[in-house]
Amino acid sequence: MNPAAANIEEAILSAILAGRIDPGTRLGEQKLADLFGVSRTRVREAMMRLETRGVVQVSARRGWYVVEPSAEEAREAFQTRRVIETGLLQAVRGVPPQVLASLKEHVAIEREAIQTGDVSSRACLLGDFHIHLADALGNRLLTEIIRDLTARTTLISMLYQPTEKAEESSHDHEDIVAAMEAGDLALAARLMDEHIGKVEAGLDLTARPDPLAGLRELLSPSTFAGNAPSVPHAHSHPHAHSPSGKPED
Repeated sequence: MNPAAANIEEAILSAILAGRIDPGTRLGEQKLADLFGVSRTRVREAMMRLETRGVVQVSARRGWYVVEPSAEEAREAFQTRRVIETGLLQAVRGVPPQVLASLKEHVAIEREAIQTGDVSSRACLLGDFHIHLADALGNRLLTEIIRDLTARTTLISMLYQPTEKAEESSHDHEDIVAAMEAGDLALAARLMDEHIGKVEAGLDLTARPDPLAGLRELLSPSTFAGNAPSVPHAHSHPHAHSPSGKPED
């Protein structure tokens, strides 16, 4: 793959995982080409790869844009994560000490970000735990799959999660690592399944985000703060006549 396209792809995926790009964000080819100093062909190559990874879409009217997963797609994404991530832990025969040390350090950094109120860092770190876990266990293919799924569930959380339960999620991560350290990988797998289930349960999938919310707000009467523009009356024209043919009073 072309290095320029790889850089674009990685930059966009990393920004999604960090919660810096909202669902539905338009990704203009020319702007990206200017930003990365490449041709639009290279940008298109990166976009097509991101499309196969399930994080961008293209339409004739809008061009490329970040996906806005539906409630059904959200359920499927979390179900897939539960199968893959619990299966990963069930398949592990032993956890090397350096892996445990790395995971403990990651959880400690999560806790620090939560305590200092660093919202963007904690969101990124909480999602990255799952990627880091797969990577630390040495499965490169599963790491890539989990990274793409985490990007999708990050977008889903931005659409459907009313409140962030960062501290609870971090405690779950700590419990999973503790079970791994104790050598109880069956427990670690069960805790992972419960953790992902709790994150999904915290989403309000009954409320589909309103695609017209922005326009609705702009056109709302309250937008004019009591100074709404004058609206012409139906018969305000100087030559308007009544149904009888006589001029209106």
